[in-house]
Amino acid sequence: MGNDYSSGVRQFEGYFYVPSGSSGVSIMQVFGASPSSTTLMLRVYDGTLYYYREKVIESNIYNRWIRLNVIHDVGASKLKVYINGNLKHEPSGRGGDHHYFKFGVYTQDNESDRMESRWRGIKLFKK
Repeated sequence: MGNDYSSGVRQFEGYFYVPSGSSGVSIMQVFGASPSSTTLMLRVYDGTLYYYREKVIESNIYNRWIRLNVIHDVGASKLKVYINGNLKHEPSGRGGDHHYFKFGVYTQDNESDRMESRWRGIKLFKK
């Protein structure tokens, strides 16, 4: 199964670790939207994980492994974000007809000198 999709329900699962000092970065995205480029972006600022900069998803994330699940229902234009099995946010989609999951570390505004995220156990599911 490839990472690109345009319909159906897709799920990303993985464990991430952000060392202290990494801030002003995006660590996970659902790419593809209209008119913006992302349907979902998870950012880190000062040890807190945010949905863009709009909503706190999880506090005190530095220096620990955290399980992340993101479910994207393209037809319903809905997403679900889970942290360690707990539903944290249900944002609406942002349009677009071609999507894919991205994870790593990507600079955003007010970035720190240190930018790092570690990942393991990555799985993709299709319903």
